[in-house]
Amino acid sequence: MGQKGFFTDTTVCIGCKACEVACKQWNQLPDDGFHFTGMSYDNTGALGASTWRHVAFVERPVPIPGVSTAIADFSWLMLSDVCKHCQRAGCLEACPTGAIIRTEFDTVYVQPDVCNGCGYCVSACPFGVVARREDDGRAWKCTLCYDRLGEGMTPACAKACPTESIVFGDLDELHARAEARVQTLHGRGLKDAYLYGKDAANQPGTGGLNAFFLLVDRPEVYNLPPDPVVPTMKARESWTAVAVGALGMAVAALGAVWLGKETRR
Repeated sequence: MGQKGFFTDTTVCIGCKACEVACKQWNQLPDDGFHFTGMSYDNTGALGASTWRHVAFVERPVPIPGVSTAIADFSWLMLSDVCKHCQRAGCLEACPTGAIIRTEFDTVYVQPDVCNGCGYCVSACPFGVVARREDDGRAWKCTLCYDRLGEGMTPACAKACPTESIVFGDLDELHARAEARVQTLHGRGLKDAYLYGKDAANQPGTGGLNAFFLLVDRPEVYNLPPDPVVPTMKARESWTAVAVGALGMAVAALGAVWLGKETRR
């Protein structure tokens, strides 16, 4: 089947939200409530159990090099966020029931009929993607339209994107396309363009992302972690710290006993 994934080019996203709508419709996801957030045109707010695509509108008081606007010192950055389907997925490694698996397309999938709602995957995701629904407590996230992939179809969000900001395909081809796009933007004067999470060298804390991004500002501006690390990568350090702490307590206890004996003498 080969490794499949998304390349999201934020520089051509127009914030139409077609990806959000297509994702909702195909996966029959419930609404998130109808309320006004006041955050620009972003009324979704964030990814969640019933929101598997989220278009962020980032307003900045600085212009994009080479782009002219009616307002001199202002620019919008738009990003269609999604589960990253990490090469080293913290949610998968933390799941105690085997509900989260890696598919034949190298994507990360939550089996709702196996999930027991423990929530370990929620805390193990360095991107805050996985969430539990209030009605049943089970964990939900983007499946990368696993049912569509099985039929040789493109995921609904990428199919609906009118500007090809979201591109679906084989990871090797996506990497080549992304590198070429970065070089093109650099040639046009947009020197800040770079790839976020393309591979293990780019993002060692996750082993690389199957859903990676082209950004033109710091990750934090897009509400992405600058250096995400799956918790299990810190396991050895954590257990070492526990062992050192236990040893220190044992030494302190023995020292207290010895000092007590010396005092009584």
